[in-house]
Amino acid sequence: MQKQIDELKTFLDAKIEAFNHVSFIKNDPVCIPHLFTKKQDIEIAALFAAVFAWGNRTTIINKSKELMQLMDDAPHDFCLHHSDNDLKKLLHFKHRTFNATDLLYFIEFLKFHYSNHNSLEIAFTKNMNKNDATIENALIGFHDYFFSLEDVPARTKKHIATPKKNSTCKRLNMFLRWMARKDNCGVDFGIWQKIKPSQLICPIDVHVARVANRFHLLSSNKIDWQAALELTGHLRTLDPNDPVKYDFALFGLGVTEKY
Repeated sequence: MQKQIDELKTFLDAKIEAFNHVSFIKNDPVCIPHLFTKKQDIEIAALFAAVFAWGNRTTIINKSKELMQLMDDAPHDFCLHHSDNDLKKLLHFKHRTFNATDLLYFIEFLKFHYSNHNSLEIAFTKNMNKNDATIENALIGFHDYFFSLEDVPARTKKHIATPKKNSTCKRLNMFLRWMARKDNCGVDFGIWQKIKPSQLICPIDVHVARVANRFHLLSSNKIDWQAALELTGHLRTLDPNDPVKYDFALFGLGVTEKY
């Protein structure tokens, strides 16, 4: 058994080296926050890029760039200081099921949050407990906080997932990986301090699940929050301090190599 684990670790570590590289950035939604240097701009650009991240990656990147341009390529300043006329520019924006109604609420929330806090990190960590093994409470807390303003459009609630509804929370887990993972490879930012890489949950979608099943890292074909926890638990046996680095390997095998 240990030999199989060691062989899997060796194989996946090699795939991480191949994909966790600056050359990965340009064709992935993570390229959007990489357009910025200011911490708050990175956070906002990353959140939108992650929320938009379903479907064709080229479309995701193009729509994210379009939104950044509509926000004058200064998303933090735009969220805090926009006028009603500025918001009119956004009324025709649409990406798949995400439309102007959703966008205006996102901006309302971001204005509220950044008027009171310097970073989006606190929006996730304020509901974490000191001994949390994972970011489950962070995700639940962020969902509840995000929708705590008055007059939340019912349709917008589908765009921010929560473990309470047994969602995989794939896009938010990807966002948190970008913000909290620290290495010297240049893809993930590692600009947040209060979420440890060991607490992160691996983003899981049909491609990652397919590869994980091939390696017997999942016991079911169901893709839900329990599957995300199970997969991450197996990845912790390979690296307890940084299990989601294997997202690079699983994603690369599933999407790029069609493994």
